[in-house]
Amino acid sequence: MKNKYLVRFNKSRGQPGRGTPEHVWRVFENDKEFLCKHVKIEVPVHDERTGDDWSLCGYGYMEINKEESLITIKGEVATPV
Repeated sequence: MKNKYLVRFNKSRGQPGRGTPEHVWRVFENDKEFLCKHVKIEVPVHDERTGDDWSLCGYGYMEINKEESLITIKGEVATPV
């Protein structure tokens, strides 16, 4: 089963516990939040409103590159070589 992802701009970046000023993205995998500097989305997305906030919503799987602070949302799980 694929996970649901919401991608939203981090309005509180730079504040205590909310990442550095460069952590501009909030990515929610189901209900768990991740902060990152870069996002790459490789799945179809649509807009979705949650409360007062708007997000891009897509379904797939997430890869995290901690060195680059990059989250990639993919449609298929990578197969080990």
